[in-house]
Amino acid sequence: MAKATGSGLKVSDQGDRTGVQVIARAAAVLRALKGSSGMSLGQIASRVDLPRSTVQRIVGALQAERLVIATSGGAGIRLGPELHALSEAARFNVVDLMRPMLQRLSAQTEETVDLSVLRDGRMVFIDQVPGSHRLRAISAVGEVFPLAITANGRACLALLDDTEAKRLLAAEGLDPTDDVMTKLANVRRLGLAFDEDEHTPGISAVGLGFIDPRGDRYAVSVPIPTSRFAQQRDRVSAALRLLREPINEIIGR
Repeated sequence: MAKATGSGLKVSDQGDRTGVQVIARAAAVLRALKGSSGMSLGQIASRVDLPRSTVQRIVGALQAERLVIATSGGAGIRLGPELHALSEAARFNVVDLMRPMLQRLSAQTEETVDLSVLRDGRMVFIDQVPGSHRLRAISAVGEVFPLAITANGRACLALLDDTEAKRLLAAEGLDPTDDVMTKLANVRRLGLAFDEDEHTPGISAVGLGFIDPRGDRYAVSVPIPTSRFAQQRDRVSAALRLLREPINEIIGR
């Protein structure tokens, strides 16, 4: 049986807390190295606000597991091959993860909800939850939509820098005019993209874009018959905005 210490904690509890602290500190070191080509122990210690000696012990343990390795010059530390292997093993299926969220959104709005991914300059539909209205918008999974005049396409274009966005627009045969780029700036400002009867006559839509840890760009979009779009726009927009935080939690960004 574990004995109580003067602090009132059991020895086993203290061990648990120490273990959790070590894991948290190791995770902080790994995050500090994310995107870096190499950092010194002193730089890491400054970034994670820990003593250099503590960081040295943590880095030593991580090196033993090949989660971090020394840079080629030996002057710094970077993320190691084992971490990349673990990352690949943990690659998730966006459709499976997003499906419950799409279902909840459809139940809240009573509208069809689509999930699409940016592939080769086009939006490819990869999942859909049909709405409950008798008059509803339906697209087939696998169907391909353009970028410039769709809510999901604009949502993904807005996730790109202007140079890449202009390249994709030009590939669609469109001149990336100031007006088009202004619309993308508005999408970034609002966090949502809109298609108001532009792609398909009689159908309007609202879209929300996001990026997964691999850098792939996706959009959740809600197509709505234009006849009721005005009355649904604010409701659907609010529901989509509320998805931002849970999506980030699910995809780990």
